[in-house]
Parts: sequence; structure tokens; C-alpha cells
Amino acid sequence: MTKKVKNIAVLTSGGDAPGMNAAIRAVVRACSYYKVNCFGIYKGYEGLIHNEIEELNARSVRNIINKGGTFLKSARSKEFRTEEGRKKAFDNLVKNNIDALIVIGGDGSFTGALKLSEEYGFPVVGIPGTIDNDINGTDYTIGYDTALNTVVEAIDKIRDTASSHNRLFLIEVMGRDAGDIALNSGIGAGAEEILIPEEDMGVDRLIESLRKSKKTGKTSSIIVIAEGDKSGKNIFELGEYVEENLEEDYEVRVSVLGHIQRGGSPSCYDRVLASKLGVGAVEALLEGKSEVMVGIVHKTVTIVPLTTALEKRIHKHDQLIKVADITSV
Repeated sequence: MTKKVKNIAVLTSGGDAPGMNAAIRAVVRACSYYKVNCFGIYKGYEGLIHNEIEELNARSVRNIINKGGTFLKSARSKEFRTEEGRKKAFDNLVKNNIDALIVIGGDGSFTGALKLSEEYGFPVVGIPGTIDNDINGTDYTIGYDTALNTVVEAIDKIRDTASSHNRLFLIEVMGRDAGDIALNSGIGAGAEEILIPEEDMGVDRLIESLRKSKKTGKTSSIIVIAEGDKSGKNIFELGEYVEENLEEDYEVRVSVLGHIQRGGSPSCYDRVLASKLGVGAVEALLEGKSEVMVGIVHKTVTIVPLTTALEKRIHKHDQLIKVADITSV
């Protein structure tokens, strides 16, 4: 017989993402609604190892739905990757009479949750929180929509400078393994070329594309590049290569947007998504589910095994790549 869940803990782990606070809020208030005690774990798995645990109630999470980051803090824990570290974490869960754990984060966070559950039979549920949108089994992850809006706004401002000075800007956005941010923000901001990890277009094709653009009358260009681009050059090396091999009258500039993509108040979409997934995670635990992730597929909250969530996501970008090619002529 499945043990009745009376005490649920929640933590955020890995890179922060806008909307994590909204997800925490939803978890805490869903616990309150279902008359279950809720505990917040500070600093992710590192805080769990060091017993940084505090009981939360509905009022503990007031006025945080609009705030970026995570008020529970986040950290990467080397110790949790060891059996000894996970034993300490499990002991603290038992010590605080916690029956189940909700983990908000990405694939590394989910890997840790799955390990903890497999080794100790402890109920865990994951909520996908990462701006890269690179988790399998969900259409969108918490923070992705906000990051897109942040990137588009930044590119729009850079374009003003590019067009004023006949400059070519190479703009690097986040996306080590997934090109979702680069591809969608590039189309949304009217980029001339977009380089993503899933498609190796090669630097020669990039040069040729820029030459064609110049011939059609373009006096400035924006190139959006995901940090995981497979050209074989980092963005500064790529900028130098373009400047050396492009005969046209362009000044080449490089801009790395970096961690501004993680910050800021979450969009309405991310707040609603986080709220739906937070409630869904609590309900999944109360229904006796474990080693699963709550995600969103075709606007419906769904539950998939954590093992599925951790599988390499197959990105089907063909349609968007075609749109980018057509609209950049």
C-alpha cells in the first residue's frame, strides 16, 4: 500500500529561470488547498544535504509570482553526486518527516531526483524549469517564454545601432544543446542568419549568405548564434573570420547576451505555465505517482516518466528553418 503523503518538500536546482517563484507558489498553495504540509529547501540539493529546510504556508509565498529567479535559491551540488551526499540528503528528509519531494529544474536536477528515488524508494516529481526549453516530454519549460522576450527586446535595440552604422552584429544567445531560443528569437527579431546546434550550416555558407544580403541592398545585418553552434569557432573567432573573409563594407561587432536572459519578471505565459505545473506536481504525488515529470503537451498538463524526460530531445526545426530562410531574403 502506498504511504499517504502528508508532508511535501520543494526545491529549485541548477540554473535559475523566470517563473520558478510562480511554480514554488503554486506548489505551496496547492499543498495548503489539499491540507498537506509544505517545506521549502534552500539552495537546492546542497541545502538538502545541510538541512536548510523550512516549513512554508500560503502566506510565505505572497508577492513572489511576479519576481524572477527563485527565493529558495539554487545551487549546483558536487556532494549530491556521491552516494554519501545522497545518504545525507535522504536522512534529512526522514528527519523532517518529509514524505515526498518536488524538484524544479532541468536535466541535471532530474537526474539527481531519479537517483535519490531509485536508491531509497523516495517519491519524487519533477517540474521542468530551464530557459533552454531542452527537456523531453514537454512542449515548453518554465522560463523559456520570458527568455525569448528578453532576447528579442535586446536584439531590437542592437538593430538600431547596427542600422545606424552599417554594422554586422553577431549576437550569442543561450542554448548549449538546443537552438529554440536562437531560432525563435532570430525569426521574431528579423535576423538575417541563425546558427543553432542542431544544424551545422558552416561558415562558408554564412559568408555567402552575407554577400547575397549585401547585393540585395542590406546595409546592416543581425546574426543570432546559439552558444552550442557547431561551426567550430566561438563567437569572437567567428567574428574575426567573417571580418577577414567578407569583402563588403561592414563593421563587425560581437554581443554576448549572457545571463540577462535568465533574469527579469516572468511573462504571463510563464506564470500560468508554472502555476499549472506546480499544482499538477502536488496532485501527482497525492495520487501516488513518483519518478515522473509534469509537463505541458498541446496545452494540457501531462505526466511522463523521468527517464523519458531525460532522453535526448528530438528537435524538429525544419518548418521554422524554412520560415527563417524565406523571411531573411
